[in-house]
Amino acid sequence: MLTLFHHPLFASCRFVRLAFGEYGEELALIEEKPWLRRKEFLSLNPAASLPVLLAEGDQPIVGATVISEYIDETRGVLMRERRLFVEDPLARAEIRRLVDWYLVKTESDVVRHLVRERVLKPVMGSEFGGGSPDSAAIRAARANVRQHMKYTNWLAGTRNWLAGTRLTYADLAAAASLSVLDYLGEVSWSDYPAARDWYARMKSRPSFRPLLADRVRGLTPVSHYADLDF
Repeated sequence: MLTLFHHPLFASCRFVRLAFGEYGEELALIEEKPWLRRKEFLSLNPAASLPVLLAEGDQPIVGATVISEYIDETRGVLMRERRLFVEDPLARAEIRRLVDWYLVKTESDVVRHLVRERVLKPVMGSEFGGGSPDSAAIRAARANVRQHMKYTNWLAGTRNWLAGTRLTYADLAAAASLSVLDYLGEVSWSDYPAARDWYARMKSRPSFRPLLADRVRGLTPVSHYADLDF
């Protein structure tokens, strides 16, 4: 069994967990607090970033998109219609674009700030940057949520899945990011009906069940978080 160093409310880590789940492969999970910069963790990834996958032979593979390429090359090519990439180069480019949109742009505009202020700072020591949440950062992130939800709603309303006709890495990246916001109660789903229907399909997939069971100490999820009919 492969091992993933992760944090339960980091979208990049959730993305990797969903990918392995779609291929029916379990992971051993080690929750890591990267701000502690543990010597053992730094030996695997000097950048102290997550996720880190210990692959075959305990070889560390660092970063969500790098791990996803590794998964595709070692598992996906055998999955035929269940492959999370596609054969067509232009379609693959669209998948990569949307993965970047959700794991980079949505992360930098919204998710990173809300997770840091609402989840991490209350449990980080002051020597690591912990303390009281920055209300201005929270307000700015919440204002940005609307842009990303409108775009997701447009994608979900014009395509069967976000990148085209079938489930791909693009859906997993979007679901990973939006599930963090959903945990925190930051999405008004009634305003985005197409996105809500798409997300309900994602939540119903077996790969999503472990994410719905995630809990962070001191911060319970919004009441509908684990509800498939929300």
